[in-house]
Amino acid sequence: MGTSVIEEQRDSENTPYPQKAKSLIINTIKAITAGDWKILVVDNDSKRIIDNAVKEDDILNHNIANIERIEERRDMNPTMDAIYILSPQAHIVDCLMADIERRRYQRCFLVWTTVLDPQLRRRIDSSALAKQAIAGFETLSIDYFPRESHLITFRDPWSFPILYHPACNGLIRKHMQDLAQKITGLCVTLGEYPKVRYYRPQNPIHEASVLSSHLARFISEELDEYAQWNPNFPPQNSRPQGVLIVTDRSMDLMAPLIHEFTYQAMAHDLLPIKDGDKTTFHMIVNEGSPDAEEKDMELTEKDKVWVENRHRHMKDTIDKLMSDFQRFLDENPHFTNSNSDTTSLNAIKDMMAGLPQFQEMKEAYSLHLTMAQECMNIFQHHKLSEMSPIEQDMATGLDEDNRKPKNVLDTVVRLLDDDAVTQSDRLRLIMMYLLYRDGVIPEDVKRLLAHASLPPADGEVISNMELLGGRMTHGLKDVRKDIQPLFPVNTKAPVAEDNYMSRFNPAVKTMLEYLCRGALDQTAFPYVKPPLDPNEDALIGQGSLRAAKPSWAGAGRRVVDNRQRIIVFMAGGATFSESRACYEVGAAMNRDVFLATSHMLTPKLFVRQVGDLSVDKRRLDIPMERPPPRAPAHLFERPAPPMSAPPGPPGLPGGQRPPPGGPQRVPGRAPPGPGGLPGGPRPGGTQPLAPPTQAMGNMSLHTSKPSNASDASTGSKPHKIEKEKKKRNIFGMKKG
Repeated sequence: MGTSVIEEQRDSENTPYPQKAKSLIINTIKAITAGDWKILVVDNDSKRIIDNAVKEDDILNHNIANIERIEERRDMNPTMDAIYILSPQAHIVDCLMADIERRRYQRCFLVWTTVLDPQLRRRIDSSALAKQAIAGFETLSIDYFPRESHLITFRDPWSFPILYHPACNGLIRKHMQDLAQKITGLCVTLGEYPKVRYYRPQNPIHEASVLSSHLARFISEELDEYAQWNPNFPPQNSRPQGVLIVTDRSMDLMAPLIHEFTYQAMAHDLLPIKDGDKTTFHMIVNEGSPDAEEKDMELTEKDKVWVENRHRHMKDTIDKLMSDFQRFLDENPHFTNSNSDTTSLNAIKDMMAGLPQFQEMKEAYSLHLTMAQECMNIFQHHKLSEMSPIEQDMATGLDEDNRKPKNVLDTVVRLLDDDAVTQSDRLRLIMMYLLYRDGVIPEDVKRLLAHASLPPADGEVISNMELLGGRMTHGLKDVRKDIQPLFPVNTKAPVAEDNYMSRFNPAVKTMLEYLCRGALDQTAFPYVKPPLDPNEDALIGQGSLRAAKPSWAGAGRRVVDNRQRIIVFMAGGATFSESRACYEVGAAMNRDVFLATSHMLTPKLFVRQVGDLSVDKRRLDIPMERPPPRAPAHLFERPAPPMSAPPGPPGLPGGQRPPPGGPQRVPGRAPPGPGGLPGGPRPGGTQPLAPPTQAMGNMSLHTSKPSNASDASTGSKPHKIEKEKKKRNIFGMKKG
C-alpha cells in the first residue's frame, strides 16, 4: 500500500524515492565508503535504530569491514577510517572524544541520528585533534522505530506518565521538545512539510486538554526552522501538501478498553505476546513429533501470513488460514490422504507437523493457527461473546438497532457476577460503564467494585481516568449536561447483521474520514497556521487532479504515487485498532496514512499505566530522571608505561585517568547535575504538587526556535545547530 516508512528509512535500491539518499542509512554509508573499506562504530541507542531497519549483512555488503560498539573495548586501528553513527548524548560525545584523543582510527566521519546539542557541538569543534580527524559531519533524522509500513513508534512507554502524572511537572517541556524533534524527523524522512492541525477538546474537564495544542506548536516551529536551514526541504514532488494531526489519548478512552476481534488486536489483548525490540510469541514448534522444541516466533513485516491477515476479523482469519492450507494440500496431494480431516484447526496443526520439507511455510502457518486457536479458546472460556454486545452498546451509545440501549446496568452486573469473566475484564467493564454514563456518584463506584470482588486499589485506576478527561464520578446534586460525542454515530446507516460485535469505530477512523472529505471541524481540530483560503478543506475533499492515476499509464510503466500523505501522532500511546483504522481509511480514500505514537497500548498495559498515575513517581523509574550515563572508564585508560619509566602520579594506579563525571572530574567541566530538568518545583518540597499540565497551561505559545535542523555537510555555511539557543525558563518562556 503506497509508501513504506521502513523502506524510506532503510533506503534500499527498491525505494521509490531516491531523492532521500543522503538522509537515510544505507545510502549514507555507501556515500561515505565510496568503495573504500571502513569501520562502522555505533552506540547502544543508534544500534537499536539501525537494527530495526537494516540487516547487519546489508551494511557489511557496502565496504564495512567491521561493526563496533563505541562503549565496548576495541582494538586500535589507526590505519582505517571509521564511520560513526551515534545518538547525540553527552556520554557518547565523551566516548567519541576519547577515540579522537587516542587516535583510534585514521579519519572519522560523524553521522548523528538526530540534532546534536549546540554545547556538545562546540565541544567537538573546539578540539584541535577533532578538527584534524573529522572528515565529515552530518545529521540524519532517523530517531524513531518503524514497526510496520505505516506504523511508527518511539518505543517510549514512559511518555504516558510524563504527560499525565501529576508529579511530572518538571519534565514536560523537555519531553515535548524531544517528541517534536522525533516527529519532525519522521516528516523529513517522508519528504513532507505538512500543514499541522491538533485536537482541541470541547468542554474539557482535565488539565491535559492543552497537551495537543502545545505539542503541535512545538512541531510546527521545528518544521519551520528545519526548512529555514535546509533550502532543499521539502523535495520537489507532485503530491498535494501533507497533513499532520496531533492528538492524544484523551480523544478516545473507549478504544484501549473495548475487546477488539480483529486478529492483531485480539492476539495482543489475549495472548502473552512479548513486545520489545522484537515482537514474539512463545510456542512449541513441531508439537507431538521427535523434533518438538520451544521457540520464540517473531511477528514481522516479512511474515506474509501475518501481514495479510492481521486486520481481518478473527472469524475471517481462521477461514482464510484453513482455506489457504486446503489449497496447499490440493496442490500437494502426496502429503495427505482421502481420510484426512481438514475441517478443524487441531487436525490441520497435526498435519503440518508431518511436512518437514516445507519448514518456513510450515512454521508460519503453525504459528498463526496456534495463535488463532488460543484466541478462540479464551474467547469461549471467558464469555467474551456475551461481553462484546454490551461493550459495543456502551462504546457507541447505541444498540444493534441504532437505538438507545436498554438494561445496560443489569447486563453489566450480571457479567460481574459470572465467575468465567476475569477480574481484569470486570474492571474494564466498570470503566466503560462509567464512561458511558459520564460518571456516577462515588458510592455507586464502590458498590460496583464490591460487586465485582475487585480490590479497593482498582478504585484509584478509575479515579485516575479523570486525569485523561474521563468523567467517572459526579456529585449527587450536580447539574448534568447533555454532552454530544465528538463524532456522532450515523443512526440512519444500517448495521450489518454479522457486524453487531464490531460496530464501534475508533475516533481516529472517523476523524480521518472527515479530514479526507474536507469536512473536519476546525473548531475541534484547528490549524496551527490557518490556511489563507478558507475553502481549502472543501477543495481537498473534492480531490486533486494531481493525485489521480493517469489512464494512459501502461502495465510496464512505473506510475508515480501522488497520493496525499496524512500523519497522525497519538500522544500517550495508540491501540492496534487505531492502526488498523489508518490502513483502512488510506485504502478507501486513496491516501497514505501513517500513525506515529510513543508506544503501542494493549488494554492490560493501558489499565496498568492509568493506575500508575497515582503512585509515587520515583517508583516508575522514568529514564529522564535517572542519573545521566557515563562513558566507560576503560576508554580513558592509557597504555602502561615502559618498566624504566617513572611511576605515575599518586592516586592514579595503572596509568589511568578518571572518566568525565567521576569523583575526579575532567578539569574545566562542571559536575553532572541530578536527573531531570534544572530548576522548578521538585517532588518532596514544601509546595503541593501541581499537575504536569499546569506547566503546559503556562507555556508561551510563541517560543524561540526549536532545535531540529540537520547538518548536511561540513562546508563553510553556518550550521543551524551552531547558533546559540535563546535562554528559556522551565516552561519554555523566553527570559527577558
